[in-house]
Amino acid sequence: MEPLFIITNNPLSKRTFEAKYKIVYIDGSAMEVLKNVRDNIHLGHKLLTHPLMSSVKPNETPYRTVCLSLNRESLDIQSLEIIESTIMTTEKFLRDFNTPNWSDKILQDFQLIDCDLINHAIN
Repeated sequence: MEPLFIITNNPLSKRTFEAKYKIVYIDGSAMEVLKNVRDNIHLGHKLLTHPLMSSVKPNETPYRTVCLSLNRESLDIQSLEIIESTIMTTEKFLRDFNTPNWSDKILQDFQLIDCDLINHAIN
């Protein structure tokens, strides 16, 4: 896999990957992560992992971790289309479905799922 950096709001992903990769940690919502990813795509970075790569619905998990190319090139239209579609899908789910008030244990499970998906994608 090409050199990458990670944008996440998941504290477990941050702790797991910060020794090996540049981390942009967003102390905010999954939507804020997606918008930061979009901003970086406009700067010439390319998506290396799909921002909706799990079967967990966007309104169900508060965590999102995405890998982007470290090197910048011209605008990657495919990456831009994917992130714009992901943002629209996430907005629809957040508008149409309530986000459950998860317990700390379940939130930790969501952190683990998100982190594990990225770990398998890059290793």
